Amino acid sequence: MTAAAPESSIDLNITPYRPDLAAAHLRGRLAAERYAEGTAMCVTVPQTPMRGRADRDAPWTSELLMGEAFVAYERKNGWAWGQSAEDEYVGYVEDSGLDATAAAPTHRIGAVSALVYPAADLKREPIATLSYGARVAMLEETDKYARLAGGGWVARVALSPLDVLVPDYVATAERFLGTPYLWGGRTSAGLDCSGLVQIALMAAGHAAPRDSYLQEQAIGVPVASDEWGRLRRGDLVFFPGHVGIMTDGTALLHANATAMAVSRDPLAEVARRVAGPDGAGIGITSVRRIIGDNPVTQ
Repeated sequence: MTAAAPESSIDLNITPYRPDLAAAHLRGRLAAERYAEGTAMCVTVPQTPMRGRADRDAPWTSELLMGEAFVAYERKNGWAWGQSAEDEYVGYVEDSGLDATAAAPTHRIGAVSALVYPAADLKREPIATLSYGARVAMLEETDKYARLAGGGWVARVALSPLDVLVPDYVATAERFLGTPYLWGGRTSAGLDCSGLVQIALMAAGHAAPRDSYLQEQAIGVPVASDEWGRLRRGDLVFFPGHVGIMTDGTALLHANATAMAVSRDPLAEVARRVAGPDGAGIGITSVRRIIGDNPVTQ
């Protein structure tokens, strides 16, 4: 019999495990009171927060966008506990924003944000706003608008086929300059440092975990510390609990709580700030560089 790993040895952010319930594929590896196969769901609202517990007062841990897939292992009291199929992040989302029978997405939002109208008429009052990367199913189209399976119409110019990538992830991230900083956020209404990096990389076809510590372990290849004085556009710079993208050899683009927004700052200034006024703290912890292809599986 395979011994069950102790709970302390696993990362609960990306492992669908609780002492009382775990994903069926963890049977024999982790001891739980019961196991569940999980139900494949799809997000049907513009966005829905993910939380660490089934409570609207609980802080956000992440955010799911319309059309993203979610595997629910428990649906109870208006909440679903499970795992994002996009980045394997685990948490609770409100069950009302999920549907197991939603139409499969055909397009994604390619604009920073796009308004959804009740009819193919820009003079009508919008009924929703979709953020960059949200996925939608198009049922029909006119010259300028597309009707969505979930209801409403969106401008065709804001849509991009699912298989069309945006290779320049730096340019994608720069489109979010000035966007408010939001802990756990992944939309044009607000995002955090790792959310910015993830959204930009995934649009380019690069798989990206949700949190900065996971990204530091998984994305690209490490750049030797003796090369940190010669960084390139697109390099990812990591600090304790923080990450940003180099836009050239000296400037870092990052969502940060100092500006409370996505800003572009001199890397040296950010490193000094993180290390503290006396320089006793830790500044840059690593730099990662993306080389070659790392396609996201649709």
